[in-house]
Amino acid sequence: MSNILKSDNLYDKVKEDLKFKISKLKKIPKIAIIRFGNSPADLAYQKGIVATSSSLGITDDVYEFDINIDTDTIVSLLERLNNDDDIGGILILKPMPKSLDEEKINHKISVDKDLDCINPVNKAKVYSGDIDGFIPLSPKAAVKLLEYYDYDLKGKKCVIVNDSQIVGKPLAMILLKKMATVSICHIYTQDLKAYTKNADIVFVATGVPEMFDSSYFSENTTVIDIGISRNKKGEMKGDLDEEEVNGKIKAYSPVKGGVGKLTNLFLLESMIKKALKNK
Repeated sequence: MSNILKSDNLYDKVKEDLKFKISKLKKIPKIAIIRFGNSPADLAYQKGIVATSSSLGITDDVYEFDINIDTDTIVSLLERLNNDDDIGGILILKPMPKSLDEEKINHKISVDKDLDCINPVNKAKVYSGDIDGFIPLSPKAAVKLLEYYDYDLKGKKCVIVNDSQIVGKPLAMILLKKMATVSICHIYTQDLKAYTKNADIVFVATGVPEMFDSSYFSENTTVIDIGISRNKKGEMKGDLDEEEVNGKIKAYSPVKGGVGKLTNLFLLESMIKKALKNK
């Protein structure tokens, strides 16, 4: 059987550490969540964040907008939130509607409240090797999960099947900081299996349910599944065909109880660390 890298124990550990840090604050900061429309994915993500933050005594202010909202309205809201001392972090649920000037909004969010690392200043910090501040959450959770299971990333051959600004590129920077050898694959990569079969660790985040079976890997491969989407039956699945690969690869992280479970906690951790630094 493959080793299943569940995040339950790490989740409990991080949560207890967060409770201790929060107890050191005289004033607990609030989170502002900005959502567009009512997509099931966004509603589920928002519900998870609110539930996690509530369990830690953190308040969420949710701002809901129609998908046809204009850029000036969001910019005005961000200006107000940026200057509100009660707000410790701002999260804009993605993707943004096409009606918005995403670049303008990314520039407007305060670098000190940018929980999802969308401001170019925060992105530049990550790309320069500074991974101690606000960094994209899924990449952070993926690496933290590996480290919890005592994976030494130094010198490891890592393949990332995603080249986006929120997963692939920042994850590559984090892994490089850990001295891993990194390859990024994408839709135009020729002979994807030639990369994944020769990797020590593969990070999959295509959003294609159960795309990856054991033919993509060797028996010594560890796979971290960051992708999540619905299959033809409407079931939430990751990129990895867990049933098919189990016993044929070294280890993998499951969709349920894997990387996704950690992201909300690390979002809150980033805000609390900033609050402690500024108190």
